[in-house]
Amino acid sequence: MRITSCGMTDVGVKRTNNEDNYLINDELNLFVVCDGMGGHAGGEFASAIAVNTVEEVLTSIEIQPDAEDFTVDDGANPVEIVREKLRYAIRLAGKRIFQRAQEDKEYQGMGTTCLGLIVDNGNAFMAHVGDSRGYLVRDGKIEQLTEDHSLVNERVRAGLITEEEAKTHKLKNIITRSLGFMEDVEIDLSVRAIRRGDLFVLCSDGLSNFMETEEIGQCVLDHGPQDSSRRMIETACERGGDDNITVVVVRVDEAG
Repeated sequence: MRITSCGMTDVGVKRTNNEDNYLINDELNLFVVCDGMGGHAGGEFASAIAVNTVEEVLTSIEIQPDAEDFTVDDGANPVEIVREKLRYAIRLAGKRIFQRAQEDKEYQGMGTTCLGLIVDNGNAFMAHVGDSRGYLVRDGKIEQLTEDHSLVNERVRAGLITEEEAKTHKLKNIITRSLGFMEDVEIDLSVRAIRRGDLFVLCSDGLSNFMETEEIGQCVLDHGPQDSSRRMIETACERGGDDNITVVVVRVDEAG
């Protein structure tokens, strides 16, 4: 298996600090994007805890024997083990953020989205909490793999507003799930077989709020991971850039 990837983050044009964090671990084929919230100290700290915790857990060979959240049986197959390890890593990150916020008033109310992708043994495992998005571009078409955990998306799904109305809705920045708000959180997780030529895009809403899904797909099809990452950040900035912008592009050059 051979993979090419690139990640970039930018403060945007209206913020003075960057609360986003991302990770690329080429040895593990592990990619993470986190969008922090809670002010300068809190948001940046929360997203850093999440990124570091996910890498720590996925790098370790064994989970601690007293880990309550890791429930895979001894006879589990490799796919199940990777899936549950990724889920455990993100839940542990949420617990660490919550606990730190309880201990230090400076960090009360901090939290973060978390979107993680690991490519292992011919499969792509994607897990997320919040409204950072994961996409797959395959056979010239782009598909959004994640469902926004946001108030406006719940209203769209209920038929109360349209997708077009959601883009400018006054509550569009309110998310319904995040790491750190509560001690535990439900993780959405999917697994799919990869193919040669697959392109995965992970991004914070600082990008997805300013680029249509089809635009993102066309950009990564037309340009390599590094060039497309740069172009997408430039586009978001040109269109307003009122939030931090983070994107990670992952291309599967060889699936076998």
